[in-house]
Amino acid sequence: MNEQVSHHNHLGQPIGFEVPDWTPPPPPPREAMQGRYCRVEPLDIDRHIGELYGANANDREGRMWTYLAIGPFTRIDDYRTWYAARVANDDPLFHAIVDAASGRAVGVASYLRIDPPAGSIEVGHLAFSPLIQRTPAATEAMFLMMQRAFTLGYRRYEWKCDALNAPSRAAAQRLGLSYEGVFRQATVYKGRNRDTAWYAAIDSEWPALEAAFSTWLDPANFNEHGQQRKRLSELTQPILVREG
Repeated sequence: MNEQVSHHNHLGQPIGFEVPDWTPPPPPPREAMQGRYCRVEPLDIDRHIGELYGANANDREGRMWTYLAIGPFTRIDDYRTWYAARVANDDPLFHAIVDAASGRAVGVASYLRIDPPAGSIEVGHLAFSPLIQRTPAATEAMFLMMQRAFTLGYRRYEWKCDALNAPSRAAAQRLGLSYEGVFRQATVYKGRNRDTAWYAAIDSEWPALEAAFSTWLDPANFNEHGQQRKRLSELTQPILVREG
């Protein structure tokens, strides 16, 4: 905010800081992102849907679907049909998260609201089965997607969720995305209102965020029982501009 108002035009009006030689980044490619704990790859109906549906079945209460606009799916054919109608799209661009240890797809994530002229991109449609929830692979998948976006040249990386979804809000800030406010009555889904909480990280914060992720994901950060020595939130909290 201070950086914005410190610039003025010849009329004395406050204006945004200059972005010299701005070149819009390309759309994200349909290429796999390989990490230590997982691989994030374009979602393929034939290769991934059966594994994903099986992984999701471990959520017997349907808790993972509460704040998603879709699901729960009681039939694999309905699950397949929903994704089959969308995987060819470039926005949202769906990815499967494949666990490195098992080689099986255990979660879904996507890029959406991809806006190269503005340098903005969002991560969303997150559907993490119980097999990946609260694991290093889950964190690494989000790191890989953020890394690709900023490496491509995006200036802004967004995360949005139902304002009542406390776990998602906490996850966004744990990953280093700063709170930007709530859009009231932003949409209607599953027959109910949704106020939408906005979070984002920007390119100037990425070097510090990348260092935080690298420190947390390092095998040395986990003891012989797989327990973390240092929490990611401890590493990213100083980077947050605002919490909420």
